[in-house]
Amino acid sequence: MTFEIHFVTGKGGVGKSTVAAALALKKAKSGLRTLLVEIGDQSFYKDYFHLPEVGFNPVQVQENFSVALWTGQNCLREYIIHLIKAETLYKLFFENAVMKAFVNVAPALPELAIMGKATSGPRHHGPALPFDCIVMDCYATGHFMALMGAAEGMAKAVKVGPMGEQSRNIDKTLRDPEICKYYVVCLPEELPVRESEELYEELERHFGVKARLVLNKVLEEEIGSNEYTAAEKSSSKEFQTFAKDDKINRGIHREMRGRLQKLDPQLVPLPTVWDHNVQRLLDILSERLS
Repeated sequence: MTFEIHFVTGKGGVGKSTVAAALALKKAKSGLRTLLVEIGDQSFYKDYFHLPEVGFNPVQVQENFSVALWTGQNCLREYIIHLIKAETLYKLFFENAVMKAFVNVAPALPELAIMGKATSGPRHHGPALPFDCIVMDCYATGHFMALMGAAEGMAKAVKVGPMGEQSRNIDKTLRDPEICKYYVVCLPEELPVRESEELYEELERHFGVKARLVLNKVLEEEIGSNEYTAAEKSSSKEFQTFAKDDKINRGIHREMRGRLQKLDPQLVPLPTVWDHNVQRLLDILSERLS
């Protein structure tokens, strides 16, 4: 079985974390031991799944479905301890003000540590991950390119030695379509769509990666012209305004969907779901994700 890594990104506020969770649920339902990973210092999924805590060590949400929170610092710490087999030595060398400052400002080192851990399974390098599939709830579009380019940048800077070799292996794995899949999530609005178009083209141009575009919160139910005509004749001004705005919004949604389908004919439209129960929401969205 091929180890799967799914990277989910998108402009802030488009629902990428919910889409990542739905994708993780879909993979878990298929029988894959799935880890949903969020990157950062604070957990979104802690409250989302009503968990007491989410940290570096995976926490099980349901069968085959766990969640974890990674930072560059704790990924680097785990990797170094794995190599030197001595946590005390790690603390003496790395957990001091000088080294902490270096790690924080070293170009791309935190991003490299995160991508190194994410790809450790198929590379057979580093601490073992007891999962078949990782879904990464990644940074938003701008920072995501820095995350993607960390290994390539380090490989160019360090030509020889273990760091250069591992950076080249990470970069090679990220470009392997059999292992790594990419999803760019957006809303049917001008700015998110434009950013998604740019990111899609940049990923293909720079990394040779074909991302899957996901259009979230689409108004799908068709409203007939007769219904809009009837609304225009309504005695309620509020209903007239609502119907007018709804017609305009649906037109925008069709336009944005058409633009994205020119880039990705297999565009995944996800419906607007009014049910705020997390489990039911994820069940609906996971069924729509291909």
